[in-house]
Amino acid sequence: MISRRQWLRGLGVAVGASAHGTRAFASSAQETNPQQSSPPGRLALADYEPKSMLQVRETRVERARFPAVDIHTHISLSAKSENGIELAAERKYLGKPEELLAILNRTNIRAMVNLTGGFDNGLVEAVTKYDKAFPGRFYTFTEPSYSKFLEPNYPKLQADAIEQAYRAGAKGLKILKTLGLYLRENITSGKLVRIDDPRFDPMWDTCGQLNMPVAIHVSDPIAFFTPTDRFNERYEELNNHPDWSFYGHDFPSNAELLEARNRVFARHPKTQFIVLHVGNFSENLANVAENLDRFSNMTVDTAARIGELGRQPRTSRKFFDRYQDRILFGTDATPHGDEFPQQVFNDKLYEIYYRFLETDDEYFDYAPARVPPQGRWRIYGIDLPESILHKVYNQNAARLLHIII
Repeated sequence: MISRRQWLRGLGVAVGASAHGTRAFASSAQETNPQQSSPPGRLALADYEPKSMLQVRETRVERARFPAVDIHTHISLSAKSENGIELAAERKYLGKPEELLAILNRTNIRAMVNLTGGFDNGLVEAVTKYDKAFPGRFYTFTEPSYSKFLEPNYPKLQADAIEQAYRAGAKGLKILKTLGLYLRENITSGKLVRIDDPRFDPMWDTCGQLNMPVAIHVSDPIAFFTPTDRFNERYEELNNHPDWSFYGHDFPSNAELLEARNRVFARHPKTQFIVLHVGNFSENLANVAENLDRFSNMTVDTAARIGELGRQPRTSRKFFDRYQDRILFGTDATPHGDEFPQQVFNDKLYEIYYRFLETDDEYFDYAPARVPPQGRWRIYGIDLPESILHKVYNQNAARLLHIII
């Protein structure tokens, strides 16, 4: 009697012989028809635009269910930057107030927070141009003046600058990843300055004393700290922007950056920190949750990370439920930033965020782009209840910014 193993082995031989015969037949056919033998042309990965065959519901959400505060936008930039460091107080403006308000009104954005408001006269100009001209629609954050970093009394100068910015109308302080990844001992050269460098302690303390939240961005997607090779899921993005990679050289690891950040949180418990981009570790919500549990002075925003949140919808939904009082709505929206579709300021971007937060739609684009800009995947909605949506859209931000919506 033949055993099952012998039967499977025999089947394999038969299948192999059949395949060999098929290949022989195909080869013979190609020889008689040379036109069939020419291989199809190779397609560049950049030109690959697969269309989903799934037939699933598509919900268009043009307006947020509640008036929203976009806690994370960029309306202005420094007029002079070098090696990733803003050096000039003067600002370049990316959008006129009237142009921005038209989109805000259509999408039900009650207020837009410009995190990169600059410092000194540039900050005053930005506050005057937006905040004071359109009360309740724009709020501006200040930034450190790194150009003064080499002055011997810099710690006090920077703390005093925060107080001056507060009097000028700044609602908070923005820390770009300049600190930790770009700022060096000679400003643009020398050894990197650590996030927890004690020279910044007076600045953090002043923010706490003035109830000014600190919006802090210290790291990037974890893929940016790994080799740009065939295993990197963001290969296309890093291949298009090689300067975004922090792998190698003298850059600290993602873990080292987060550890230094956490030491700042621990040393300054009275200062509120909005840790941008879902706590700078949206690929690992368990880690973000651990830090939220550890630091009561920490909140997070959603900016430019629904591509990560939306591909783990069940985990994300649980995260929003558990930390509903500490998550802020943000997009990283930048007017006319069309080269970065995951953060371009327009109606389509907001519709995607609303669809993610308000529906249980499946498998849709996370950015208004021809090709997914961050990675080749799609996302799923998490269908938050109204009670959580209300907090995420405006209540949590209103509490931190001390404003009325």
